[in-house]
Amino acid sequence: MNASVTFSLDTQDQLTLQRLSGPLGANFDALSKSLNLEIRRAADALLIRGEDASVGLACLQQLLSLAEQRDLTDTDIQLAVVAAKAQQVNEQVQHEFREREREQPYDEKQQYSFRTRRGNLTGRTPRQNGYIKALHNHDVVFGLGPAGTGKTYLAVAAAVDAMERHLVDRIVLVRPAVEAGEKLGFLPGDLAQKVDPYLRPLYDALYDLMGFDRVSKLLEKGLIEIAPLAYMRGRTLNSAYVILDEAQNTTPEQMKMFLTRIGFGAKAVITGDLSQVDLPRHIKSGLRDAREKLSEVKGLYFHVFTSEDVVRHPLVQKIVEAYDAADGNDSSN
Repeated sequence: MNASVTFSLDTQDQLTLQRLSGPLGANFDALSKSLNLEIRRAADALLIRGEDASVGLACLQQLLSLAEQRDLTDTDIQLAVVAAKAQQVNEQVQHEFREREREQPYDEKQQYSFRTRRGNLTGRTPRQNGYIKALHNHDVVFGLGPAGTGKTYLAVAAAVDAMERHLVDRIVLVRPAVEAGEKLGFLPGDLAQKVDPYLRPLYDALYDLMGFDRVSKLLEKGLIEIAPLAYMRGRTLNSAYVILDEAQNTTPEQMKMFLTRIGFGAKAVITGDLSQVDLPRHIKSGLRDAREKLSEVKGLYFHVFTSEDVVRHPLVQKIVEAYDAADGNDSSN
């Protein structure tokens, strides 16, 4: 059901209003498209109509405070939409966290973050903040959700933070290579050259958080290690921060093998998107299997992101939602 709200502009100066509106109302148009709203000027107010009218109002309030200081960017509008939607579900999310954290509570007043060369890194949505809290408080965390929710980037940030604080001695990056089959033999080059393309998202995050030179030196010393999942068998990882990315493409046997590699003083993060499984249809995803079998194991934490946590281009969220809706219809037929 459509609703309508009014946003008063009568106390704002002309420059602020121009910044808020953007050239020829471009900012209002972008906000309207992102939230499927109608936004139109009426005297000294904006009339907002649509199902998410209250979200639009919250976005405009946030954008107005920025417009009082500077011109607005497309990123400002995108993040305002994310923040406003997140605020709507914040109470529900906090309830989820409290239920999950009863066995190992955290201080809800504490601001959790990760220390990087860019300063302290915090979440942009309530679920991202909850993910950061889980990474601080649990030795094994599963991060599940669609592309663009920050599950891998924040996992790498947690590993960098742990190394900077001397909580671990090394970082180990693991990923199923060449989908789930791990058939690396036909690829040219040595082991690192075979696997590098599949670890590029992890490398990009490391370079952003630590700098190219520092990462290169740590790679040379073996303090940052790349490890194809197939090569993890038989190892025990002590005092390491281990990240298994694209875990939806593991088999149940591979997932069990990986989880049993974790040694003393180690932490592990397993990330994946169950809507992007590349395994043959007759093979069950190890990530799905782990979620079903291990959900009641104390000490493990399963954190689920949704399309509301996507912090990429505004269309990414709509794409994720469209695919989820289509998949839901297919499964119901």
